[in-house]
Amino acid sequence: MPAALHGLLTGLALIVAIGSQNVFVLRQGLRREHVLAVVVVCTLSDVVLISAGAGGLGLLVAGAPQLVQVARWAGAAFLVGYALLAARRALRPTGEALEAEGPAGRRGGTTAVALTALALTWLNPHVYLDTVLLLGSVAATHGSDRWQFALGAIIGSALWFSALGFGARALSGPLASPRAWRVLDALVAVTMVVVAVMLVTGG
Repeated sequence: MPAALHGLLTGLALIVAIGSQNVFVLRQGLRREHVLAVVVVCTLSDVVLISAGAGGLGLLVAGAPQLVQVARWAGAAFLVGYALLAARRALRPTGEALEAEGPAGRRGGTTAVALTALALTWLNPHVYLDTVLLLGSVAATHGSDRWQFALGAIIGSALWFSALGFGARALSGPLASPRAWRVLDALVAVTMVVVAVMLVTGG
């Protein structure tokens, strides 16, 4: 599989899982409030984090080639772990996504909304595990093609946030159903397991 496509699939598998950042982007899209600012902030944040992971861990592995196998198995283990969490959400939904529209409330300014998006991204410890450590580890296994992997992951991030923000109105119906989020989490779990297997087998 081409490194860029591998990066796209891995990035999407991680980012699509529902969380506070995705719920915020969806909420802003449903309200049509500062959607472009939110999408840009979230996407650029991922560009920085994914690049840091691919660059930093990539250089580390380049200096110690024996770490490739460690990165390979560590990345696969993280993916399987996240797959189990997604499967659990599919079997036992929390209902978090159902609150995506939320109360109308007071409209915030662009700066306040952008700062909220930044906080939800950079103050979430999981983002460093996902984008820096996990994606960085998997990117490192691609050697000189790690930047192609990173580019694929970045494209996946941009596509997802754009679709979630600008397509929120069209998605509001389907995403209002608990079953839709259970199916989404199930697909995320399956995708993560498939990517983990490909990572271990070198597929």
